[in-house]
Amino acid sequence: MPAKRRKRGFGWLLRRVILVCFVLGLVPAALTFLYKASFVHPVSTLMIKDVVTLQGYDRRWVPIDDVAPALVKSVVMSEDGQFCWHRGVDFAELSAVIGDAISGEGMRGASTIPMQTVKNLYLWHRPLGSVRKLVEIPYAIYIDVVMSKRRIMEIYLNIAEWGPGIYGIEAAAQYHFGKPAKNLTRREASLLAVTLPNPIARNPAKPGDGLRRLAAAIERRVDQAGITQFNCLGLN
Repeated sequence: MPAKRRKRGFGWLLRRVILVCFVLGLVPAALTFLYKASFVHPVSTLMIKDVVTLQGYDRRWVPIDDVAPALVKSVVMSEDGQFCWHRGVDFAELSAVIGDAISGEGMRGASTIPMQTVKNLYLWHRPLGSVRKLVEIPYAIYIDVVMSKRRIMEIYLNIAEWGPGIYGIEAAAQYHFGKPAKNLTRREASLLAVTLPNPIARNPAKPGDGLRRLAAAIERRVDQAGITQFNCLGLN
């Protein structure tokens, strides 16, 4: 009898865990519909963490129309060159990364802008990054179906981290260059874009030689990109 009770108790606990996971999984799905509205200004999990830990943060929401097109293009070419073409996940790039890992080569990033947006809005950053990516993929596909590419980019630019306690492109432009995001130059835009992979260690206002080379490479990629590379964003 005790063993039977233990078995029944484990089954009850397992069902509750599954139910909780299911309900938690529905929260991002519901919020995604809410975040479609342009008047809603989402916050990221890192921003929530900064509030909970009493660190505070600087974020000033800005519509995508008030962001320099050079910045938007630089972020696309730096973070997700196929942004306008894939459906949330760049499976070709993801397969290449998996192939490299299997063959023992060094890991490289394969996160798309929708995947990074999902991570920033709903998920954790560290630890268990590999587990998180498995969760990111279906949510990234979902957010790409529900939202326009333009809205995804607008949200991403307003929640991305650009320095300690600095979130969003308007706060970043003001903090690093003392100007609004709509007035960023091509070089400033490219420097901010290449800062994104490591915003704590990289300072776009005081770039070293390596960061300058990366920024110059992004400028060239933007110049070489065809107009269709950015046609989903409706840039002015």
